[in-house]
Amino acid sequence: MFRREETMLQINGLTITHKKDLRVILEDFNLVLNDGDKAVIIGEEGNGKSTLMKWLYDPALTEEYAEVRGTRVLGNEKPGYLPQELPEKDRQKTLYEFFTEEDCFWNRTPKELAKMAGKFGVEAEFFYREQLLGSLSGGEKVKAQLMKLLIQEPTALLLDEPSNDIDLATMELLETVINGWEKIVLFISHDETLIENTANMVVHLEQIRRKTKSRYTVAKMPYRDYVQRRLHSFERQEQQALNDRRERKLREERFRKIYQSVEHAQAVISRQNPGAAKNLKDKMHVVKAMGRRFARQDEEMTELPEQEEAIFFKLGGQDASMPAGKTVIEYSLDELWTPGGERSMSVYAEYAVDHTDSWVESDARSARLLARNIFLRIRGPEKICIVGANGAGKTTLLKKIADELLERPDVRAEYMPQNYEDLLDLAMTPVDFLDRSGSKEERTRIRTYLGSLKFTMDEVERPIRELSGGQKAKVLLLKMSMSGANVLILDEPTRNFSPLSGPVIRKMIREFPGAVISISHDRKYIAEVCSAVYRLTPEGLEEAAL
Repeated sequence: MFRREETMLQINGLTITHKKDLRVILEDFNLVLNDGDKAVIIGEEGNGKSTLMKWLYDPALTEEYAEVRGTRVLGNEKPGYLPQELPEKDRQKTLYEFFTEEDCFWNRTPKELAKMAGKFGVEAEFFYREQLLGSLSGGEKVKAQLMKLLIQEPTALLLDEPSNDIDLATMELLETVINGWEKIVLFISHDETLIENTANMVVHLEQIRRKTKSRYTVAKMPYRDYVQRRLHSFERQEQQALNDRRERKLREERFRKIYQSVEHAQAVISRQNPGAAKNLKDKMHVVKAMGRRFARQDEEMTELPEQEEAIFFKLGGQDASMPAGKTVIEYSLDELWTPGGERSMSVYAEYAVDHTDSWVESDARSARLLARNIFLRIRGPEKICIVGANGAGKTTLLKKIADELLERPDVRAEYMPQNYEDLLDLAMTPVDFLDRSGSKEERTRIRTYLGSLKFTMDEVERPIRELSGGQKAKVLLLKMSMSGANVLILDEPTRNFSPLSGPVIRKMIREFPGAVISISHDRKYIAEVCSAVYRLTPEGLEEAAL
């Protein structure tokens, strides 16, 4: 009888050290994954999650910046890897080039490809478009990479942030793919709902003692169970440690009194009473032996639990409050085009009558009308979220709203784009970027704030280009906090924060006293933060159920 061969991924004694600062981000790490394991890697930014994933897929991907010791056993596995960011080499490829460079693409029938396209919410012609991958929306890029990955028929899925930027329908499809995968899935995600709905195993990477020591935990249980057990374990350990310290304090006080009593008796006893003096000397030996025994017990005393705490800081003070009756914006737009689309069509209409320049025609072909008759009104400290399918134009619309609000003198607006590098100067350090006055006091305050956000002294002085996505997001959030803004415009604000920091970020935005206009596919963010949700459709914005 035919027996399906089981698959296995194994990592033995893995230690990863950053070449630049010699920081150990993973030490003596061991992991075994078998068929049916759906393991999520969690941890704060900079803890080595993506590095671990890259190394497991192809050690050459980490050679430039990390020293690695350890072994990986793939057996008969055929791993398929989804990187966190679209590789630079793929950005200039057309969709047709991207898909057809794999021989397995031609093994799929048009019917099979059309079925896959339908599941991912794109047209069947998506595979054959001449559009450059770099020009796709964030969600469309992820969809393209996921579809190509599935066409290759891997046995193990290695997914680095597959939930970034995809719409809610595709998020549910991703859950279905992960839950229905019979073999191995190892993934990184900041979306708590996705993790809760799919993972049956947790790999938690931590940096404790001010990022000087790495620690990891592998737990074969669902994420929510892991969080609860971890919390209860820390609470029990902390309570036991505090009890041990209280008992030690009482014991030390009793010991001190006994010691002082014997010591005092020795000091005042008469030399004419040698028998009593000898008894006191023997008693002191007993007391000192007791002290040594207590010292040995203290070495075995329960340690206070160490954990990598989630970030915390407040977003906006009283000066950021927005009066309830204040109209923040009444925004109208007859037509929403792809970026530059209005100009392309206008130029083409005027120019193509007498000319046939290919760039004009090409730009016109890529122009796309996304929506019409858009209207949005926001009053007071509302917190609204715009949702919609990938490619619907949400980011394009938010950027237009931001352009208007940033010019308004009656509000103080700050904008966090989906691509942080649109606003960050990558050559500057976080301190230099945030410093407005150049004063010693302000730079000290900025360093203190960055420290509260778990930046090390070394990271504070690094160029921003060397920071992780989550650290770049923290820099922008801190800029917003220091600016006194009363309107925040946020494109996917939770996308680069760990699931353990997610509740903190949501609480921070929920308690912000001003108005918030955001885009998000994070279901917990929508449920916990937003007072209204609008779906962008070709016919404009329509209110959606929370």
